[in-house]
Amino acid sequence: MTARARIGVRIGARAATVLLATALLAGCTSHTAPQASGQDTTSGRAAALPVPDALTDPELAMRAGPVAVPLELRMPSLGVDVPVIGVGMSTEDVMDAPMGPADDPVWQQAFWYRGSAIPGELSTALLAGHVDDPLGRPAVFAHIEDLRAGDPIVVHDTRSGLDVRFSVTGTKVYTLEETTDPTVLTEIYGAGPVAGTWPQPSTDGLSHLTLITCAGTFRGTTHDHRLAVYATRVG
Repeated sequence: MTARARIGVRIGARAATVLLATALLAGCTSHTAPQASGQDTTSGRAAALPVPDALTDPELAMRAGPVAVPLELRMPSLGVDVPVIGVGMSTEDVMDAPMGPADDPVWQQAFWYRGSAIPGELSTALLAGHVDDPLGRPAVFAHIEDLRAGDPIVVHDTRSGLDVRFSVTGTKVYTLEETTDPTVLTEIYGAGPVAGTWPQPSTDGLSHLTLITCAGTFRGTTHDHRLAVYATRVG
């Protein structure tokens, strides 16, 4: 995602009081998404493996700006170890993607979408990041296309020291047209957001993580593809 572009996967809100963004960043394109006013917990908290405690106040509005969360994202095979911030929705009903001048640290931070699961729950957590900065220099997700099946991804809870470990299962590139398909949206977000609800327990009983960024060629106002990296929690 660049400062010039918008990224999003837009689907209509199912109800005025339930708005969860199935949008992929206000930094790349615009597609609509559902939203919600307060977050329900998922059944992932009953998992045998520990998960981080609540990351934000459950009453925090989805349209509130970026907030600090006690997480770090680590991708050892790429040499990435960066802070994570929590984001909600922009005024355009897409997942917020904070931007700033080229020297702003936001280009080297990952964004946990607060409408997705807490990483480690038996559901799907979504983390996004920019692919380059306003000067075209590599940003935090510049090289996630190099991740391969079996590569580790770690979400670190800075409060407790808990490492939630995932293993990459695959990557997939989508055209913008494909990102309007509810089936594709469900691949990216898991059960819940596409139907206009908070994240639901995964059908396979596993904990999933999706990383998302822009890909392809910049055309006019956005890149013409989206890149998703999929991972599943390991013990």
